[in-house]
Amino acid sequence: VCAGIRCGKYPFVMCNFAAPDMVGHTGQYEPAVKACTATDMAIGKIKAACEENGYILFITADHGNAEKMYSEQGGPHTAHTNYRVPLIMNNTDLKLACPGDYNAALCDVATTILDAMGIELAPEMTGRSLLAN
Repeated sequence: VCAGIRCGKYPFVMCNFAAPDMVGHTGQYEPAVKACTATDMAIGKIKAACEENGYILFITADHGNAEKMYSEQGGPHTAHTNYRVPLIMNNTDLKLACPGDYNAALCDVATTILDAMGIELAPEMTGRSLLAN
């Protein structure tokens, strides 16, 4: 991922970190901690590459999993959670709007990224940009 950012050939680079989700399904705490730690380290390297090369970094998810490893009964929790997930952006020029009464959805992520890149939205897109005006 970092090499793709540094080479400058791509206007957009996307990466999926599956390890926390996949290990979260096992219900095993220590492997989940290791997966989250490795993901955190990788995101740190990607963030640095983005900052060094003028990319905007967005971080989000479509669901949770590894943040809840035990059920209310004390056994392993191996399913996705339905907690709200963050949308994080690092950029000094653009800011995310944070309207307290708006529940963002996945369709808003693509709209926001395209808006940040200055790309016109297709009329079929139903999401709204989460960038502050």
